[in-house]
Amino acid sequence: MDISNGLMVVLMFITAVGLLLLGYPVAFTLAGTALGFAFLGDLLGIFDLSILTAFPQRIFTIMSSEVLVAVPLFVFMGVMLERSKVAEELLDNMGRAFGSFSGGLAYSVTVVGALLAASTGIVGATVVTMGLLSLPTMIRRNYNIPFACGTICASGTLGQIIPPSIVLVLLGDQLSIAFQNAQFKMGNFAPDTVSVNDLFAGALLPGLMLVGMYLVYQFFFSLTKPDEAPPVPRDELGIQNRREFLLMLLRTLFAPLILIVAVLGSILAGLASPTEAAAVGAVGAIMLAGYKIAPDKARWILAAGAAFFALFIITLFFDLRMQRDVIPLSDKIAIAVALALSVIVVIGIAIAIWRTIQAKDEDGTSVLASVGRSTVQISSMVFVILVGAGMFSLVFRGFEGDIYIEEFLQNLPGGTIAALTLVMGVMFIMGFFLDFLEIIFIVVPIVAPILLMMEVAPGETMSPVWLGVMMGINLQTSFLTPPFGFALFYLRGVAPPQVTTAHIYKGVIPFVIIQVLALIILWFWPDVATWLPSVLYEK
Repeated sequence: MDISNGLMVVLMFITAVGLLLLGYPVAFTLAGTALGFAFLGDLLGIFDLSILTAFPQRIFTIMSSEVLVAVPLFVFMGVMLERSKVAEELLDNMGRAFGSFSGGLAYSVTVVGALLAASTGIVGATVVTMGLLSLPTMIRRNYNIPFACGTICASGTLGQIIPPSIVLVLLGDQLSIAFQNAQFKMGNFAPDTVSVNDLFAGALLPGLMLVGMYLVYQFFFSLTKPDEAPPVPRDELGIQNRREFLLMLLRTLFAPLILIVAVLGSILAGLASPTEAAAVGAVGAIMLAGYKIAPDKARWILAAGAAFFALFIITLFFDLRMQRDVIPLSDKIAIAVALALSVIVVIGIAIAIWRTIQAKDEDGTSVLASVGRSTVQISSMVFVILVGAGMFSLVFRGFEGDIYIEEFLQNLPGGTIAALTLVMGVMFIMGFFLDFLEIIFIVVPIVAPILLMMEVAPGETMSPVWLGVMMGINLQTSFLTPPFGFALFYLRGVAPPQVTTAHIYKGVIPFVIIQVLALIILWFWPDVATWLPSVLYEK
């Protein structure tokens, strides 16, 4: 490779990262840096500007991707659940359920963090919500402050690895493209596809493993230091009647669990794509919000939920296609019942939408309008960054940067292990300064095709699902690690005055160690990530 090409690649990457650290908008930094170096390369005679003619096609491919439609739908679902106060109710009731145990409030934060991760997947909102609601309570109950801070930060970041997660949707889309490119370069022009479904299935067990490891650490902490994680006296829990409390707890858990099962279950079972499941989740979040606004006047919404479940059951046993020459009587009856149930669903959804329009947010605007505005802002940010990253990767490849990186990684002493360790280390450090969006769109398209061509055993290349899960947990660990982890800043912004930055840093260190231990477990036992996809999809 011409040395000037290698120099341009390095300068372009350093310039982009430097401008990002200075606070310039991500999308325009990526696209502007790429265009600037493209024109400079043309002046120097080492870059062909005709390469840029492929950029419109890249934008069209991005905008026509069915998988990426899931992003705004999952964002809408998460924001709507956040505004409907699901987290507050879950934390309150879980705290009362576990509060009588030593360390019970920490257990409740972790369980609620996992539930919110599986239903919203919005990390910042989860950390802030639990920091506002749980941290003052834990401090008032004489919990060790670093322990409480670490629990909230770690539990709040579970939304990055437990599906359905926006991180996994975007990472799965990029890995799918990278895997195809890797297979084409290896001469396989009919490769197996790797979908977001595969990555969701692969991340489920590692995510639950992390939850279990958090709980084990909290158990031993409360066992060895009971005075720093004391139980709440039973007479202060407000449980007058245990049977009534259990019923209330079931009511609190019922709707989020049904939503999780409907969304994640339909994806893992292969009944729906992530986009279709995200649409179900968005509608379910609206119905849940409508129910929360006026639970005493929610007969139609409850009926719609029951009708929706009945429709799901009917589709399992009957063929509801109407465009057939011959339709058996049993199917005709099932179709008629399905149409009647659909009417009930539509009425329930309409009532829920009307209630979210009528209800007012804290600033006086309609809840639905506020949620819609937040969804558009977050989704626009994601897609504009994706377009800018498309320009960056196009120019990067125009300078033969992919060849440069491939030669560098393949010639590292230590082979595949050294290459993967270096990539994970770079992503970990970048996670201190950049959001997951920039890392996924800048680093993954460049390095993933190279890694996926490298052998982990004689004749065996790296699993894209395993690589995606490793990257996801690595980014989650980076967001937890002092001094620059994003989750630490989220909590610092809402923590009470007596909580110092040192408390937060000290509290997350045991959880960072747990994260690293999880990565080591995945490194030596990749089946933790690859077993479930192989069982569900026979891959």
